[in-house]
Amino acid sequence: MTASAARSSSAPVLLLTGALGSGKTTLLSRLVDHPALATAVVIVNELGDVVIDQHLVREVDDSTMVLGSGCICCSLRGDLAAELRDLLVRRSRGQLAPFDRVVIETTGVADPGPVIQTLLVDPLLRHRFPLERVVTTVDAVNGLAERDDDEVWLHQVMAADRLIVTKGDVADATAVERAVAQLNPTAGIARATRGVVDPDVLFGGATSYRRVADAVRSVPGHGTAVTSFTVELDERVDWSVFGIWLSMLLRARGNDILRVKGLLDVGGAGPLVLNGVRHVVHGPQHLPEWPVGHDRASQLVFITRRVARDEIEASLRAFLRRYGRASRPSS
Repeated sequence: MTASAARSSSAPVLLLTGALGSGKTTLLSRLVDHPALATAVVIVNELGDVVIDQHLVREVDDSTMVLGSGCICCSLRGDLAAELRDLLVRRSRGQLAPFDRVVIETTGVADPGPVIQTLLVDPLLRHRFPLERVVTTVDAVNGLAERDDDEVWLHQVMAADRLIVTKGDVADATAVERAVAQLNPTAGIARATRGVVDPDVLFGGATSYRRVADAVRSVPGHGTAVTSFTVELDERVDWSVFGIWLSMLLRARGNDILRVKGLLDVGGAGPLVLNGVRHVVHGPQHLPEWPVGHDRASQLVFITRRVARDEIEASLRAFLRRYGRASRPSS
């Protein structure tokens, strides 16, 4: 890539989130020396006036920036957008070395939903900083306690494309892995020991599509207020009609539709990939073909709170019968 092309190209964003003390900075400090981050910009969010994490990541330089004294998800959402826009200006003027990736580490009390919304709703940011993946660190020592007591932790887990279980060297990670797999069956799970994890697990959003295909085959149920289930549609779906229904659903119940992810048969050679976090839906992407071993049928994974499968399925089927294509009941 030429220098000119590098200055005008998009830079995928990896959003790194997780509870306080769950190992986000340790993970990031191990990653910054990897070739995948050689030409990356790292944005570290701090809560409070004393900036510490940046110095834990690596020696302060022009490639590490700090959004201080607040949380990205609330008061500093505007600052995040401004910071990203400023990166583009400085890169175009040659004031900043070319970069091809951005990593944003949120503070442990940040709900990733509003951050994701900032990246997906702003037209310029969506084009120049496409959201590649949401990675959430989960503490093997305290994860189960946080599940029961921390609403933000739940949102962090639900938003993840990758769940990295940390501190498995000092505690048995099996129970935590089982718990988060039930909460978010579409996310890949890996372990990090002292922050060490295969970078290929973190980067490259395309592999998440296979994970969607795997997840929709069997979604475990559990007895908490949060539940996950699959809705299957056997016939081709009118995307415009489905999009209207989904928009209406999220407008009415978005706080309780924690995640929706799946593959839709809209009549093309491959499926349309759907990926949403509460009120925000990623731009739909078309795959050139169906994943190997996956029937040509629309399958949607919903992770909800106090919203039953029967409600979702009855609403969707009624709307499709009236305005779009009907489908046979799922088994």
